[in-house]
Amino acid sequence: MHFDPPLESGKLIKRYKRFLADITTASGDEVTIHCANTGAMTGCAVPGSTVWYSTSDNPKRKYPNSWELTQTDSGDMICVNTARANTLAVEAIKNNVIEELKGYQTLRTEVKYGQENSRIDILLQDSERVDCYIEVKSVTLLEESGQGYFPDAQTTRGQKHLRELTEMAQSGSRAVLLFAILHSGIEKVFAAHHIDAKYSQLLEQARKAGVEVLCYKASFSDNDMTLLSRVNYEQK
Repeated sequence: MHFDPPLESGKLIKRYKRFLADITTASGDEVTIHCANTGAMTGCAVPGSTVWYSTSDNPKRKYPNSWELTQTDSGDMICVNTARANTLAVEAIKNNVIEELKGYQTLRTEVKYGQENSRIDILLQDSERVDCYIEVKSVTLLEESGQGYFPDAQTTRGQKHLRELTEMAQSGSRAVLLFAILHSGIEKVFAAHHIDAKYSQLLEQARKAGVEVLCYKASFSDNDMTLLSRVNYEQK
């Protein structure tokens, strides 16, 4: 995906109320920007970090600027806007980047499904194959030596999605959990049992039921971001 207009940079003062952050712009102004991330954002919101933000031309928005990326002191790039994960996944599928998801005739998003009133992020359909239900999750939590973890906070919503995917797999459809790795320092992904043991347990149950786990990592360059390379999902 391409950011147009180009992103602007600033320095993070603090994140607060989950959806807001104060920054100092390159020109020295202090402004409040929107943060489209409800997670803990561990390691992604360190005061003093460089942040990159977009600007909306919608006059009705109270906060026209949105926090998109964080650049850490070590140089890693992190996409903190979790809404971008779905866009990146759709683009990657349409561009045949994700080998395992090639060749479907139609792609739909936000389709109602399941017994718990959910919406699947992506539904792939083909007249010669079973439907493929894809749930996309953004991975930004980096711990020791390139190890990434999901989730970064307890998530009852994520647990529900795993139950729904498990049901789809058991009913004969194809079910995929796609981890979009939006941190340049992450080289492999684990379930964060130490953060949400229930999610970790449900994920293993889902895998045993036939849910596929795919992990694709984003590449960052100037004002572009693309899901590009597959990395491993591992168990501890």
